[in-house]
Amino acid sequence: MSAWHAGAMQHGALWAGSQMNLAHWIWVATAAYGIHALEEFILDWRDRARAVIRLPVEWAHFYVVNFLVIVLGIVAANLAEAAPALALSFPALMLINGIFFHVVPVIVTRGRFSPGLFTAIVLLLPIGLICYRVASDAGKLDLVSLVSSLLIGAALMATPIVLLRIKDRPYFRQA
Repeated sequence: MSAWHAGAMQHGALWAGSQMNLAHWIWVATAAYGIHALEEFILDWRDRARAVIRLPVEWAHFYVVNFLVIVLGIVAANLAEAAPALALSFPALMLINGIFFHVVPVIVTRGRFSPGLFTAIVLLLPIGLICYRVASDAGKLDLVSLVSSLLIGAALMATPIVLLRIKDRPYFRQA
């Protein structure tokens, strides 16, 4: 069996024989997130978020949040070598988004489509898992890194939701 075939069997055909490291995969993850945001926009995620999870979101919020997510991906890719646990918070955000904001809601609503579901399944989940696998294979993933990256990813995912939920409370009104 060739080394390529052995690598394909051990790591999955997507990156078999590849020299891609964690930084490279986080760059791929960042591009995948951009494609995910495109699906959400074109298939009207905003109206679904309003109807299903009662999130008071406007398109301007969507634009700013997704711009910031792309910036976070760029930062994570650049930090991958020096701070892998921090860099892994980006794939963690992708996994949390894909699972809890797309796959689970479709199950809970008995099959009601969630804009972003296709790219969550095809891009966010596999690429997010690949990032963790690459970090693990490189010896950069221990329990502390895993837990801290997931907690940071969850905090990043929760921040815009919390802000949208509190923005209309009297203390936060600016008018």
